[in-house]
Amino acid sequence: MKAKELRDLSAADLSKKEADLNQELFNLRFQLHTGHLENSARIPQVRREIARVKTVLREKRG
Repeated sequence: MKAKELRDLSAADLSKKEADLNQELFNLRFQLHTGHLENSARIPQVRREIARVKTVLREKRG
């Protein structure tokens, strides 16, 4: 999701999206360590998405 699309969301929606992405990252790391992860490139993608969400949240709150 692009930063431009994230800016259209409300702060509550962004907080929910951040929580969902953090849960996804946890699950991906768990799969990585148990040997069930098929797409290891997804981990950095999710980390970048979390960073984008946090940046937009900070812009809205600041």
